Amino acid sequence: MSRTASLTAAEIATQPACWRRAAEAAAAFDRLPRPGERVAVTGCGTSWFMAIAYAALREASGQGETDAFASSEFPAGRTYDRVVAITRSGTTTEVLELLGTLRGKVPTLALTADPKTPVMDAADAVAVLDWADEESVVQTRFATTALAFLRAGLGPVAGLKPVAEAARDAELAVTEPLPEAVVDAEQWTFLGRGWTYGLALEAALKMREAAGAWTESYPAMEYRHGPISITGPGRVAWVFGELPPGLAADVAGVGGTLVSSPGDPLADLIRAQRLAVTLAESRGLDPDRPRNLTRSVILPG
Repeated sequence: MSRTASLTAAEIATQPACWRRAAEAAAAFDRLPRPGERVAVTGCGTSWFMAIAYAALREASGQGETDAFASSEFPAGRTYDRVVAITRSGTTTEVLELLGTLRGKVPTLALTADPKTPVMDAADAVAVLDWADEESVVQTRFATTALAFLRAGLGPVAGLKPVAEAARDAELAVTEPLPEAVVDAEQWTFLGRGWTYGLALEAALKMREAAGAWTESYPAMEYRHGPISITGPGRVAWVFGELPPGLAADVAGVGGTLVSSPGDPLADLIRAQRLAVTLAESRGLDPDRPRNLTRSVILPG
């Protein structure tokens, strides 16, 4: 397989269509969290970061208290009206163990890509997004499709585009050339506020997974409380969503490169995914099979 035909690159390009289908699926699915419910969202790795984004988005939309936890760190004894688990493979040990402990205590919903896995029996309800499954070890389209599905289930949210409109921004993100200064940089810091902080975490993870790149991620307003010290010539500060006042001048003042897209922040994550693939290929790495990683973490019993 040639470097330009990686599975990851091909899967990244399908996201606009996946999001549109996710919006349609959410409209027909009746087991999503209801307004007013106290909800926890959980997952591991990329799925945890999507959980963080959804939790912040749901709570900011006024639909109820919403927390996010890595499945291994779920607080025992804390009460919720519903728990949502995101697991592409449906086999991740920590997610399955958590769902087992919650069985009969709180209604659970799982989002997965594979209907032939143990999560189908572990959760009370399952949304199968199998059209967004991936062959690549690195998650791209399933993660964003799961978030698009949950986001669409919130209905209209002030200041946020409908998922179908976000998909149009995604079409541009799939095709527009990446800025040369961003591709040639030696270090990248990803920033976000509210729900886009989860996107920043995921962008940094994608760069580390696929390309072994030096990346960091922080809440955008925390950037000036230390992390700005790493920025300089040849280094990037990439902001998802609204740009905090004065931040552009601060980045310019230390000689860094600022990236800030006017489009939907979820679409902007696609650009970071593409950058990760581009860097991996330039370094002779296989973005489909990153070092030290597998599709699912299954721990010995």
